[in-house]
Amino acid sequence: MSNERAPVRRPVTETKPHAVLVMGPGVREQVFGAAALERLDELATVHDEVLHELTGPAADRALAGAEVLVTGWSCPAIGADLLERAPRLRLIAHAAGTVKTFLDPEVLRRGVRVTSAADANAVPVAEFTFAAIVFGAKRVFSLAHRYRTEGTKRDFSGMPWLGTHRITVGLVGLSRIGRRVADLLRLLDAEVLVYDPYADPAEAAALGVAMVDLDTLVRRSHVVSLHAPDTPETRRMLDRRRLALMMDGAVLVNTARGALVDHDALLAELTRGRIDAILDVSDPEPLPPGHPLFGLPNVLLTPHLAGAQGNELARLAECALDEVERYRAGRPLRHEVTADELDRMA
Repeated sequence: MSNERAPVRRPVTETKPHAVLVMGPGVREQVFGAAALERLDELATVHDEVLHELTGPAADRALAGAEVLVTGWSCPAIGADLLERAPRLRLIAHAAGTVKTFLDPEVLRRGVRVTSAADANAVPVAEFTFAAIVFGAKRVFSLAHRYRTEGTKRDFSGMPWLGTHRITVGLVGLSRIGRRVADLLRLLDAEVLVYDPYADPAEAAALGVAMVDLDTLVRRSHVVSLHAPDTPETRRMLDRRRLALMMDGAVLVNTARGALVDHDALLAELTRGRIDAILDVSDPEPLPPGHPLFGLPNVLLTPHLAGAQGNELARLAECALDEVERYRAGRPLRHEVTADELDRMA
């Protein structure tokens, strides 16, 4: 299924659009390497300074001629009032994931096109999740702790099940990341269940996954992996009742948001040793020093690192610049954010 949207209505000329980088201090240096900045210079006439704030005379001068904003992490709020100061603005290309943290929906309603590099950020999250599912199913962390503390080699006693052969994996959310994880799971001989009230049944069928309700998913899955946004509808969706439905020895993987899980109820289940967990996010985040989860042998806690880090950040810049190139050429944008998607976005 193509993600490309309608062509961008911009006359195809040799004139470069004027572009301004808008992001937090140090973000350009993190995300945009020398090659990416050189490419941006080829695609657009770039304002000399990065805007960290959108107030004041310097910002007014930069915005007056801006046709493209290339945004990134810690981007200041962009509302309808900014369009009065940036009358030529046609495209916001976000070199990061969600735009909901800074974008007023009115900007979309006024006809400004907005794209996101969320697809690029989904790649490392899906890779991390797939690795977590395999390592969780093999009880890598619990057995490593047992080996380290007791010196016992290949002691699998007390494990309700172990390994990936013919397990059932439940994906909560067929998001960008959820779809990528489902595709990676083709490498295993696993049954994949999905709960997502917004998912396209045809797309689910093409991925070879079975759509089920959430209670069925948590009850039948050896591994439950969360890929839903944090919204009022999804908050604490894994509550005490649903955590109790998980089979003995089940593994919970959360690379989405900590608020999707009732952490008090989760701590009770993990302390009993009934289930395992690999948590890249938590509630609260970060957890305070000395939190009980840090001391449990059946829990792996990582510091929200599943998303793009290090050399993976280059993908974000490449994705944003690809969209600027498509815009300049009058071609369809591939990662455009619509008003409907913004409503459901994390």
